[in-house]
Amino acid sequence: MKLVLNAPWLDCDLGQEMQVLSWAPHGAGFTRTRRILWRQVRNADLPPGLDVGVWLRAELAQRRALDAVCMLTARDVAAHHFSRAEVGGISVQAVATVGLSNAERVGHRVDRTGRDWNRDLAQEARAIGTINIALHLDAPLSQTGLIEALSIATQARTLAILDAAHALPDGAGLATGTGTDCIAVAAPPGTNDYAGLHTDIGAAIGKAVLCAVREGAQAWQASVGKLSGG
Repeated sequence: MKLVLNAPWLDCDLGQEMQVLSWAPHGAGFTRTRRILWRQVRNADLPPGLDVGVWLRAELAQRRALDAVCMLTARDVAAHHFSRAEVGGISVQAVATVGLSNAERVGHRVDRTGRDWNRDLAQEARAIGTINIALHLDAPLSQTGLIEALSIATQARTLAILDAAHALPDGAGLATGTGTDCIAVAAPPGTNDYAGLHTDIGAAIGKAVLCAVREGAQAWQASVGKLSGG
């Protein structure tokens, strides 16, 4: 996996066409691609009333990247974190960008009805953050296995954010993620249906995601979090 930073883009080249599962703004669901992209956005990019899907497709068309899976974030894409884990001969690579400005706790929703989003978006350092993760697995998986791999990555994301001990602004406890997280998992196509916690694949996914997201959360807390009082 090769990373190329060309702000506002971060390009993750998988090295070959692979099957990818995600809920990304572009290329969601099961697809095949060689690239997973991040597009960093600012308030000027997304004025009120904009059809974000149409805008993003136009941006990708300019880069000849309509075949890519693409995620959006207000987090500085230069602040990305890479981790690799190997278990039982299985190698997993993870890349994460982490922002916690719109943190949430599963089963609870912060009341943001009185928030001035235009004001917050205008303050670039405090713009809405999110957690975006791309995973590259060298182990072939079926679509069923890819779904389980995505679930393990989500568990690891949640544990990393709990470890970061980021308190919600309404006193409801610690965040487990944000309202706009996205994860994309790439693997060669195969027949293996299993990627759970008892497997080498699941163990490697957990280690790689934990490391990348923990580092990202710590970096955000030490920079943007201090600026915004988060």
